[in-house]
Amino acid sequence: MSIELNNCKVGIIGLGYVGLPLAVEFGKKYNTLGFDINKKRIIDLTNGDDFTLECSSEELRSANHLSYSCDLEMLRTCNVYIVTVPTPIDEYKQPDLTPLVKASETLGKVLKQNDVVIYESTVYPGATEEVCIPVLESISGLKFNKDFFAGYSPERINPGDKEHRVTTIKKVTSGSTPAIAEFVDQLYKSIIIAGTHKASSIQVAEAAKVIENTQRDLNIALINELAVIFNKLGIDTEEVLKAAGTKWNFLPFRPGLVGGHCIGVDPYYLTHKAQAIGYHPEVILSGRRINDAMSKYVASQLVKSMIKKRVQVEGARILIMGLTFKENCPDLRNTKVVDIITELKEYNICVDVYDPWVSIEEAKHEYGIDVLAKKPTNTYDGVIFAVAHSQFEKMDNTEIKGLIKGNGVIYDLKYIIDPEIVDIRL
Repeated sequence: MSIELNNCKVGIIGLGYVGLPLAVEFGKKYNTLGFDINKKRIIDLTNGDDFTLECSSEELRSANHLSYSCDLEMLRTCNVYIVTVPTPIDEYKQPDLTPLVKASETLGKVLKQNDVVIYESTVYPGATEEVCIPVLESISGLKFNKDFFAGYSPERINPGDKEHRVTTIKKVTSGSTPAIAEFVDQLYKSIIIAGTHKASSIQVAEAAKVIENTQRDLNIALINELAVIFNKLGIDTEEVLKAAGTKWNFLPFRPGLVGGHCIGVDPYYLTHKAQAIGYHPEVILSGRRINDAMSKYVASQLVKSMIKKRVQVEGARILIMGLTFKENCPDLRNTKVVDIITELKEYNICVDVYDPWVSIEEAKHEYGIDVLAKKPTNTYDGVIFAVAHSQFEKMDNTEIKGLIKGNGVIYDLKYIIDPEIVDIRL
């Protein structure tokens, strides 16, 4: 290969929660093009506006060598391409590699001699070389590891986290040849303060990424199952976890809804590959079943509590506080709060949703949900605190009880409300 760090022009394909922060950091040091097929996204970023709130206007301006475009010809000027498109699952919980394949088809049209393509999207072990590379070869007419090269460096973005950022999280890197692995490692090392870990192969790097979130998923599934057991025993789960947490090696996981772009999705990529090679992964899929069932469990617990307090269920009005998949960010991807809403509507319950972080337009477009534009002033038969937004944590008891009429139910999923006024905790 002939690319040197000092003559890199980096193209970032996909400017979402992963791609934009990466583009900003590379744009501080290298000529960088942020490419996205969404024209509005390009216009907004050019004007210094990031709807994900991952990068402020000041941070966008700090990337002196970064430009944005949806023009394929502009992308042709790059010699290092980094793909950061989403890798979701379909309705059957199977990997949906459509965005990744389409991004590879786009790159195949502009790929040149000695170019390097690095994938960051989460995939199962082998996907880069089995799925993406053949597309690049087919469209470009170039030969892998002779005319062009590849790398894999899994994203580790944590949406809404202002402490753990791109540069402060250690980066796993890999390449399709020893020389490319070193080049990719040095490229990332030049912007990552926390340093890098060079994996021995692309498949090792792919596997490392997919098990990070599988491990978290299983740990949360265990705590969710314990919460169900303790609820039946009449024991407060939080008190149990605090007591157990006094031991130095007890892991501080908490029960809850498992959504988002990673933890609730990535394990299905690994189980898909395992099943493809003839192995049925029982533990991983068991954890997935537990976590996927929590929204239904929450809805049923609320209804049972309403019945016990003699609150009319059919036609009741419930307020859900929070719609995003996690606290203090506008990210709605794969949020399991939507499943709670769906379950409650099965009981003919009317549901209002309030979330000061979300885009009302996006919630309507993605889920058909009309989010309240202002803080609710009505009273409800029940309220669920589903997301631990800082605005909700700051509410006092009087304000919270003011949301409830009569003997309505207060359900705290996130342990952010005074237990003295809470009827149910997960």
